[in-house]
Amino acid sequence: MIPETWHEGEVAVVGMGRSGCAATKFLESRGLHVYLSDAADSANLRELAGRLSSANVAIDVGRHDLERIARASAVIASPGVPPDAPPLRTAREVGVEILAELDLAAMFLQHTQLIVVTGTNGKTTTTALLAHILAAAGGQELAAGNIGLPLIEVAAKSQPPRWLAVEASSFQLHDAPHLDPAIGVVTNLSPDHLDRYPNVAAYYADKRNLFRNASAESVWVLNNDDRQVLELAEGVAGRHCHWSIGGTADAHYDRGTQELMLHGSRLLQRSDLSLLGDHNVANGLAAALAAAAASVEREAIEDGLRSFVPLPNRLEPIREIAGVLWINDSKATNVSAAAVALEAMTRPYVLIAGGRPKGDDFSQLVGSLQSCKSVVVYGEASSAIVAALQRSAMVIAVADFADAVECAGKKARSGDAVLLSPACASFDQFVNYEQRGETFRCLVAAM
Repeated sequence: MIPETWHEGEVAVVGMGRSGCAATKFLESRGLHVYLSDAADSANLRELAGRLSSANVAIDVGRHDLERIARASAVIASPGVPPDAPPLRTAREVGVEILAELDLAAMFLQHTQLIVVTGTNGKTTTTALLAHILAAAGGQELAAGNIGLPLIEVAAKSQPPRWLAVEASSFQLHDAPHLDPAIGVVTNLSPDHLDRYPNVAAYYADKRNLFRNASAESVWVLNNDDRQVLELAEGVAGRHCHWSIGGTADAHYDRGTQELMLHGSRLLQRSDLSLLGDHNVANGLAAALAAAAASVEREAIEDGLRSFVPLPNRLEPIREIAGVLWINDSKATNVSAAAVALEAMTRPYVLIAGGRPKGDDFSQLVGSLQSCKSVVVYGEASSAIVAALQRSAMVIAVADFADAVECAGKKARSGDAVLLSPACASFDQFVNYEQRGETFRCLVAAM
């Protein structure tokens, strides 16, 4: 499976996150020489480098040796590395083969049927729902890819599963020429990562790479309410299945009876799905339709949806204090994700927003602020959010995240909610959105 040319030199792995380290171990175990590098520098990375270094593994922390990468037999990209990052740009310019870690794993999972989920928002919840449904059908609850577990770790197992739910980001799809999903899911599309892509068209073009190896046997599960999704999949070979929360489709939501429908018959009541918001009804329908395409029995689909609990950092109810419900939606790292969260709110609420902007237009939140009592903003995006929202809501700017949580608590009254849905990346004050969400939990727990 490993190309012979890879043994002639050194394979470069870019990024020392979990995926990069897992890819390094995988390649080393197959007798390859590996050069692993990361532009970041920290005590943790240096300690990790010390553990991974060996006769066959060379590591640079705090830099990428671009000349060495240009001489590599191949380059493996970690999920968070954008396609135009200097190491990947260097490799591309000299014609070195670049593969996403996801694609490297797909090469070794020939006996596993992959259900690959992509989209701008909702892909993590949909992937987790799918994994939960597959477990309800008797499989192992396992979700891989951008959701956290590197796909290469699954490929390294002695007995990989027959079916596997995989979340794929646009960066991963950019360099995934071997990825051939048995079932592909596109949740929705809206502008994102404009701090890393030159324009929306380039971002959507990477999403379209999901269909790169489409054939008559492929199944595509698509959002019938999203024109961009339908246009993206137009003309793609394979069977197209659709879900909708606004009309009738292969899977849809009947608002009159408040039932989730699958292939024309009732699946379960909306009240049986313990997830907030219409967008999570859409995620449930997408997962149900994909599971049905994988020949999962209806009873297992129903049981999986009913028993699923909210994921951390995604409209996650934390606790209720003096009648105020605190909700953690730290995963809302862009404006479209935050807008979905605002529209899911059934109580009056105080919004906490801010962080590092990603090039989005914050004025797009205005139409979703009807039930918002005030907006507390912090971080690098403060001034931009204030300028965009101050005519539509009471906006209060504070110094940092802890101040924002404290201020929001003072503004909320019994019967309200405090919603952390930042609409921004976390990197101005946190390592990632998970750390931001955990900090929120800790601050709320201490009240």
